[in-house]
Amino acid sequence: MVLLPTDRMDSLFSPRCVWVNGPIIVGAGPSGLAVAASLREQGVPFVVLEREDCIASLWQKRTYDRLKLHLPKQFCELPRMPFPASYPEYPTRRQFIEYLETYAATFDVKPEFGSTVQTARFDETSGLWRLHSSSSSGESMEYIGRWLVVATGENAESVVPDIPGLGEFAGEVAHVSEYKSGDKYKGKSVLVVGCGNSGMEVSLDLCDHGALPSMVVRDAVHVLPREVCGRSTFELATMLMAWFPLWFVDKIMVFLSWLILGNLAGFGIRRPAIGPLTLKNMYGRTPVLDTGAMARIRSGDITVLPGVSRFTKNRAELTDGTALDIDAVVMATGYKSNVPQWLQTSDGFFGKDGYPTTAFPNGWKGQSGLYSVGFTRRGLSGASADAVRIAKDLGHVWREETKPTKRAAGACHRRCISVIF
Repeated sequence: MVLLPTDRMDSLFSPRCVWVNGPIIVGAGPSGLAVAASLREQGVPFVVLEREDCIASLWQKRTYDRLKLHLPKQFCELPRMPFPASYPEYPTRRQFIEYLETYAATFDVKPEFGSTVQTARFDETSGLWRLHSSSSSGESMEYIGRWLVVATGENAESVVPDIPGLGEFAGEVAHVSEYKSGDKYKGKSVLVVGCGNSGMEVSLDLCDHGALPSMVVRDAVHVLPREVCGRSTFELATMLMAWFPLWFVDKIMVFLSWLILGNLAGFGIRRPAIGPLTLKNMYGRTPVLDTGAMARIRSGDITVLPGVSRFTKNRAELTDGTALDIDAVVMATGYKSNVPQWLQTSDGFFGKDGYPTTAFPNGWKGQSGLYSVGFTRRGLSGASADAVRIAKDLGHVWREETKPTKRAAGACHRRCISVIF
């Protein structure tokens, strides 16, 4: 196929333009790496665009020091490469980063770092995807290709709620993505807003470093023990779901939590009416896996508080009418997808929240060569499953289109390459 610039195509070939004979993958986190490695095995060329200067920037730059994988390593490995046998059951943050770096090197995945995609849209006239990106130096580039894989994931942007008076608070305010350890908070009263896995672990870390943490628990939340009788709770639930219906496994999980952790209502932690696994499947809300925070809550080292109504210069006013003097605030309020900021589509494949509108396991493929990976709300195992599906689908198309055909003597077979104009 020969492409020529025309007026209708709005100067398809701009001064800095890359034609990609293969999928364009946006994002070099675990999801993007998984797709790239799976495509490599299928013999399909690709380009990976990454806005940061490293792979897995969330893990390398925006996670706290004590973080470990919440699930056993066998549920977190990427396609075609298990974790080293020497790794513990729950690898540390550093070990996971080393695993990803080895993974990228093994499958020869070399992203175009510093490439921030500003817009991506499907050109109906040419039948191609057009991505405009910019570098940290301000240089613009346009990537053009037939397929687009969105791999920016569920945690692309930090979420900070708009709480009245937060801007007037005189102490330090940090999102959990900026938190590294509780060392600098020693002796300080710290309010942790949010009670998910990050909020619980940050509160525990603050305790271990001599701080005085209070944790805001506004909504009902499921807290489960990370292990039951030495076996992963997640692994146990997976085994049970092979034999029993989801509602029954939910009841078992809640009972085991009550048996091991006790009644949490007395500490200000309410359980949702919907079971933990059903809640995860329906709304993507992950249960908290306790790694020691509950023991510190029982001992009084971590204080559980209701919602915050507003901040003043050095206090937090709570929804129950009380107030608390604090020195710092850590917002463990999660992340969100940034897909709506740059992907321009009208086919309804992605919703306003930046997630595919079709639920797992069918949300990996859209129309016009659009794919998504890392939006399953099922962690690394869900991303890996979608990565394999995408690679098999694209591999089939690629093999069909590159089948050798009979040619006249002396004819040359044109190979697929990427060209910079």
